[in-house]
Amino acid sequence: QVQLVESGGGLVQAGGSLRLSCAASGRTFSIYSMGWFRQAPGKEREFVATINLRTGTAYYADYVKGRFTISRENAKKTVYLQMNSLKPEDPAVYYCAADRTVATPAREGERYDYWGQGTQVSVSS
Repeated sequence: QVQLVESGGGLVQAGGSLRLSCAASGRTFSIYSMGWFRQAPGKEREFVATINLRTGTAYYADYVKGRFTISRENAKKTVYLQMNSLKPEDPAVYYCAADRTVATPAREGERYDYWGQGTQVSVSS
């Protein structure tokens, strides 16, 4: 089993920045990639970004590309999501997820095996 704990959410003004963290514990050697997803009230969960933990290759949703950066610190078993230029459409609960599949990191949430409890991101205009 793998446990994921997110932190770093909060309230920020539009145009501001936040950095989310996701710390993994347990059988972390089995994880191949980790991703961030978000879900706003009344909306479906959507992909934000994902990263191959071995190579550091990252993939982004078009609506965050250029504003968000996903990174990993393998020694700390932690993945980060640096969010800059936050917009009024970015507020949601942000979830970290881990995938054991040895393949190109997925944009589909169904591929992920483990999920964190989520952290709230709010943006004031």
